[in-house]
Amino acid sequence: MSNFAVILPAAGASQRFSDKNYKKPFAPLAGRAVWLHSAERFLARPDVKQLIIVVADDDREEFDRKFGANIAILGVDVCRGGAERADSIQNAIELLQDGIDMVAVHDAARPCLADKWIDWVFEAAVKHGAAILAVPEPATLKRVGTDKAIVETVDRKGLWQAQTPQVFRRELLVKAYAARGEQTATDDATLVEQLGEKVKVVEGSPLNLKLTTRDDLRLAEQVLKVLPKPKGSGVNPFADDDMWR
Repeated sequence: MSNFAVILPAAGASQRFSDKNYKKPFAPLAGRAVWLHSAERFLARPDVKQLIIVVADDDREEFDRKFGANIAILGVDVCRGGAERADSIQNAIELLQDGIDMVAVHDAARPCLADKWIDWVFEAAVKHGAAILAVPEPATLKRVGTDKAIVETVDRKGLWQAQTPQVFRRELLVKAYAARGEQTATDDATLVEQLGEKVKVVEGSPLNLKLTTRDDLRLAEQVLKVLPKPKGSGVNPFADDDMWR
């Protein structure tokens, strides 16, 4: 069995979240902070040997005050955030323990996970070296100019919305970040693609939503009610697996 580490980037500015009290990974959701929903899904897995949450310097004191007990009990490593997302992931990579074979990166503000989706993308990454969750683009896409007028309608055939987890062989992710230089990237798969490596796409679910605004918290709370319970909860989480495909 491969040994996985999971990186949860939570060092962003959360500008569109528009909450003076919380950044989105730390906002309360169904009785616990957003990031804890994701962390607990991964930490319940026997193949996950390390979990690293990346926190901005400006948030570290408050984070330690609010979540210090959770960090200690769960055995989570806390990493310093960087100026850009890619800098944060680079910092976390440097904290990977010996014996880690595979690395998953998952948005801390994407709390609505099902164990089966993690199973699928982990299995694909072990087999192919790199895999991400994604969903086919369902909408009609318009390219819009600076004058807010439509320039063209974009063919959505073959277009998918990238999600997380994004999972890679350790050495592949390390190589991708070593080669990036000063380049920024909105996701890790982009850097791996630029090495000329193939990244397998595993179909996820629209329910695996990423929080952007405060309204998304209400939607996420409803999604959590219908998702299968985590492994180890005493409830069979996959009584109807096909429902989550």
